[in-house]
Amino acid sequence: MPILDFNNKEEVKEYEDYVLNYVGTSFMQDLSWGHVKNNWKQEAVYLKEDGKIIAAMMLLVQKIPHTNTSLIYSPRGPVCDVYDIDTVNKLIKEAEPIVKKYKAFALKFDPQVIFDKKLDDLYVKNGYKTSGYKPKLDELIQPSHNMVLNIDGKTEEELMKGFAEKTRYNVRLSKRKGVTVRYSRDIEDLKTFYDIYKVTTIRDRIGCRGYDYFERMLEAYDENKLRIYIAEHEGDKLSAAIATNIGGELFYVYGASSNEKRNLMPNYAMQMEMIRWGLETGCKTYNFGGVLNLSPDNGLYKFKVGFCKEQGLEEYIGEINKVYRPFMFFLYNTVLPIVRVGGRKLRRLKTH
Repeated sequence: MPILDFNNKEEVKEYEDYVLNYVGTSFMQDLSWGHVKNNWKQEAVYLKEDGKIIAAMMLLVQKIPHTNTSLIYSPRGPVCDVYDIDTVNKLIKEAEPIVKKYKAFALKFDPQVIFDKKLDDLYVKNGYKTSGYKPKLDELIQPSHNMVLNIDGKTEEELMKGFAEKTRYNVRLSKRKGVTVRYSRDIEDLKTFYDIYKVTTIRDRIGCRGYDYFERMLEAYDENKLRIYIAEHEGDKLSAAIATNIGGELFYVYGASSNEKRNLMPNYAMQMEMIRWGLETGCKTYNFGGVLNLSPDNGLYKFKVGFCKEQGLEEYIGEINKVYRPFMFFLYNTVLPIVRVGGRKLRRLKTH
């Protein structure tokens, strides 16, 4: 069956083996992500050729409040060559029973591939709605810009040479000042991460997820896929992060820093330790995650680009939508962004 039967262990293993061994797989296409996003229902579809899986797509389904319809979303999917439009069309076709089951108005996916006008045009010609070039921030679920460092076949010394001069200085300063970094999967370290994370959200005026969200992340991914990193100095816990290692990509998923001893540059020491994990496991890329403010004066942008001085920013293709109910899709794309903006403003007011 092309729709994954989650009760069939053999089928699930075959599916997971394909997804996890596909170079470029996002941690959000791992079936484990469904456990983290427990406010969405989870489904999955796949295609086979000569007895082997050739394409797959994990789907999250969320009912739209006060309606009889749902959105189906494949975060960073599908897991296949997105330039092979025939295969993608067949995969979307296999999802039609799921579309009918949940009365979905659209199936949305946002592959982690560089924006290409020809690729965008290809999907438009095949009847899809795309977010196009340089969409507005509030139109997308995932950031369209990520800062990515190529670590494939590199040594730590080679990578250091490619960092900005100030970044190299800060990495060395943190080591010289005695900042140490360790990793674990201990629940106490998760609590430490969350305590520092809350400080960060208040300081930077960003939304704060509940502790149970991160607890589910720790439950969902094993020790080979997820680690908690803690940067310390003389017993003081200064920075913390959660990183995933899946599909040849080390992903810096969440980071947090305290307000103490910031002059010791603990975040730089922590990044280097996570990069080492990627090097040790043969990852091809180290993804610093999304960048929402592209101003060179923005602190987060400056921090990330210092590590990615040579490669810099990657702009992804954005969102591609198979639309089943055009009017509902229109409402979703016009009303919801206004709600998101209002929600962010409200959160900022609450932090003052």
